[in-house]
Amino acid sequence: MRGLFTCGVIDVFMENDIRFEGAAGISAGAVFGCNYKSRQIGRPLRYNKKYCKDPRYCSYRSLIKTGDLYGADFCYRELPDVLDPFDRKTFKEDPMEFYIGATDVKTGKCVFHKCSDGGEKDIRWMQASASMPIVSRPVEIDGNYYLDGGIADSIPYAYMESIGYSRNVIILTQPKGYLKHKRKASWLMDLALRKYPAVAEGMANRHEMYNRQVKEIEEREEKGTAFVIRPPEPIGIGRTESDPDELERAYQMGRSEALRVLPGLKVFLS
Repeated sequence: MRGLFTCGVIDVFMENDIRFEGAAGISAGAVFGCNYKSRQIGRPLRYNKKYCKDPRYCSYRSLIKTGDLYGADFCYRELPDVLDPFDRKTFKEDPMEFYIGATDVKTGKCVFHKCSDGGEKDIRWMQASASMPIVSRPVEIDGNYYLDGGIADSIPYAYMESIGYSRNVIILTQPKGYLKHKRKASWLMDLALRKYPAVAEGMANRHEMYNRQVKEIEEREEKGTAFVIRPPEPIGIGRTESDPDELERAYQMGRSEALRVLPGLKVFLS
């Protein structure tokens, strides 16, 4: 739910007609970021506030009943198809390329998918990218199985650079100076992920990967090849926050920070 900070940022982008040739999203960055391409200002905040207490959306009942903490049918079919429609027509017609990263459970590597039309396959990739290990079932796509892209690649700047995007705007959901620490009781994680040793290894080493990425991003920021937007302080919100006021607070923090850096961003983009 820290991703609602990102939602606030990209809504300010849309309101100020700031567009990009391409974007990549991982985990919440995928399921919330897709609304940038469909140009639906406020949609993630709206449906999260409305359904955050709905057991069909996120609950231990859903986890026990379906194997997914976030109910897959509700989140990836009923919500975008019926309750708060995802604008697939605009998504398809918008020229911005949108990439989603998910972790292959067999190899432990992050695989990227270029979205085409916001249809069923793109939605499956969004679901895979945001499927947290242990509390989600791996998502099957074309015979392969995937989980949260953040296991293998928390911030996909290197992938964007590898396909030709040499100058990037990077939105982080942790303040400057934040470093990730090694998980405690990692043997519990290993036990829960014994069927997926590559994923278990990725989770065990995730702090090293993330901290390396943060260092590389700061180097790019200093060189002027990246413009980084990050919260000024810890957002202080849980992964599965169900208080609408807290969701609104995280979103407004993103809006405030985006408005603060907007003049500098316009200079960077020019």
